[in-house]
Amino acid sequence: MKQDLMGVFPLWKPKGMTSFSAVREVGKRFGTKKAGHTGTLDPDVEGVLPICLGRATKIVEYLTADNKTYVGEVTLGFTTTTEDASGEKVNETIVDRSISEEDAKHVLSNLVGPLEQTPPMYSAVKVKGKKLYEYAREGIEVERPSRMITIYQLELLTAPNINADGTVSFYFRAVCSKGTYIRTLSVTIGEKLGFPAHMSHLVRESSGSFHRKDCITLDQLDKAVENESATELLIPVETALSMFPIIKVDEVIEGKVLQGGIISIPEEVVNLDESVWALYNQYGDCLALYKRDVKRAGKMKPEKMIRTLDQM
Repeated sequence: MKQDLMGVFPLWKPKGMTSFSAVREVGKRFGTKKAGHTGTLDPDVEGVLPICLGRATKIVEYLTADNKTYVGEVTLGFTTTTEDASGEKVNETIVDRSISEEDAKHVLSNLVGPLEQTPPMYSAVKVKGKKLYEYAREGIEVERPSRMITIYQLELLTAPNINADGTVSFYFRAVCSKGTYIRTLSVTIGEKLGFPAHMSHLVRESSGSFHRKDCITLDQLDKAVENESATELLIPVETALSMFPIIKVDEVIEGKVLQGGIISIPEEVVNLDESVWALYNQYGDCLALYKRDVKRAGKMKPEKMIRTLDQM
C-alpha cells in the first residue's frame, strides 16, 4: 500500500456479495487491508457502498451517519423469517381486498417522520456482544432493543399490482436516517394496510453525497487496475466531507492544527450554530474536523484529525 493512500471508492455493490466481502475485494485491488464501508448492505441488496481506503478510514463514522436513499418493493400476502425474500414464508394470508394507489400513498405518508423500529432477528445488531443473526441461526429468540429512526421521504413509485400467486406488490422510494431497516419498514407498511408483508426487492440509490451515477463496479475497477489508473477513481476526503462548513486557516494556524492544538474560533463564525467545522489549509487540503470546546469560550478543539505533520 502506498503510504499516502487516502480516498473513498464509490462501489456499486453487486447482489449476492456481503459488505464485508466487498470491502475485502476493493482493498485487495488497492493493495491495502486498511479499508472500511460506510453502512452495511445485505447480500441480496445491490447499490451504493462507499468504501474508505487508507487514511480515509478515519472518516467512516461520518459517512455512515449520512442519510440513505432506497428504492424498494413491498409484497403483501406473507412475511418471512428474515423480513425479505430470502427467508422462509410465515403468516401467509390471502389479500382479499383491492389495494388502491390512494391506500398505499396514505400509509406511506403517515410513516414519514420519527419512527420506532425493532431490528429484525436476521441483522448485524449486537446484543450482549453477539450479532442477532447469530442467535437467529441457532434458533434463539432474544429481546431486541428498539431505536428511533427518521423517514424523511416515502414516495409511492408504482401502483399496487396483483401477482400471479395472488400477492400484491408495489415499489416505493425512501429517504431515511442511519440505522433504518427497509425490511422492517416494509413489514410495517403491510401491517398498516392490514396484511403480512415482506421486502421483495431493494436497491440503495444513494448514501450521503454518493449517488448511483457516481458508482463504479468491480469489473470497471479491474480494468482501471490493469491500466494502473485505479487511484484516479478515488473520491477525495474533501469531497466526502462536504457536509461540514469550511474554515480556511493560514500557515501559522495550520501548524497548530496539524499538532492537534486548541485554537480560537474565527470571529466570522463564532456566533453561528454549527458545532463542527472542517479546517482546510490554503492549498485545499482538509486537515481536521474541529468542534467547539465547551470548557473554553471562543475556542475549538480536534474532533477528528485527518492529516498530521508527518503526513503532509
